[in-house]
Amino acid sequence: MDPLSQVFSLLRVQSLPSARIEVRGPWAMRFDGRPHAKFGAVLQGAFWLWTEDGTPPLHLKAGDFYLLTRGQSYCTGSDPSLDAIDGRDALARLVGSDGVVRFGEAGDKVSAAGGRFVFDDGAKALLLDWLPPVIHVPARSQGAAALQALPELLRLETQVVRPGAAVIATNLATMVLMQCLRVHLASGVHTPGWLGALHDPKIGPALGLLHSDHTRAWTLDELGSHVAMSRTAFTARFKALVGVPPLRYLHAWRMAVAGAALKAGGLAIAQVAESVGYGSPAAFSSAFLRATGMRPGQYRSSRAASWPGPLQTQA
Repeated sequence: MDPLSQVFSLLRVQSLPSARIEVRGPWAMRFDGRPHAKFGAVLQGAFWLWTEDGTPPLHLKAGDFYLLTRGQSYCTGSDPSLDAIDGRDALARLVGSDGVVRFGEAGDKVSAAGGRFVFDDGAKALLLDWLPPVIHVPARSQGAAALQALPELLRLETQVVRPGAAVIATNLATMVLMQCLRVHLASGVHTPGWLGALHDPKIGPALGLLHSDHTRAWTLDELGSHVAMSRTAFTARFKALVGVPPLRYLHAWRMAVAGAALKAGGLAIAQVAESVGYGSPAAFSSAFLRATGMRPGQYRSSRAASWPGPLQTQA
């Protein structure tokens, strides 16, 4: 499994599709922030999206996708100068028996579908902190071809309630998220940390090695050799891109995997230790204590346990 898939699986993401909306005439809606990320797709027409942090409004057209990564408040509408009504209230009041929200009676129809993602508590440190607040994927942008089959599927799955619709919509939402991340990483826009390093021709494969075989006692010489780099050059490049040295990253990833296993339950602490490369539960307990400030047993029983490891360290 590749690094992004592994991190995504640890976060235990929930994809929550929202209602499809069809509007006509002048309109503007404001939506309060909700953790952790929100996505949308323009199915027909065009509209504006803007946040309250001074970022210039985005003009979205049919086939465009957007991803809001901070759970921030935002507005959508035909004109950013209009007073926005409460979007969540409008969606609740105006949703029809077919699950479609309809607003306005005159003018060209604008249609959109979207949803939000709720992650495990580690999402901010492991994934969301590395992303810009808004990712916009225009329909005609390079690399967006894989997304273009999804608006029609979203349109079909949100136009009427059918058996299994929630399962299909959930999986479509996950596909939208992963494709938006792929397009963003391939766009050349600077993305710091491990996430941006995935696209590097040398460090990306090295991250794949660390994730696919995290129990192995890797050395810097071995890692450098696998990507045709000297130990010194590899270590310098890895730290410059990821923000931490390779073996510190490996330790942090082991602790993240262990933390997820402890939260999930089902494995004894000795089994968790073995699953992340520690032959001794005592050695694992000491390492985990240094990383989190808690013993593994304390971490497992603590509902307020924070995500372990320094993977969020900025470069």
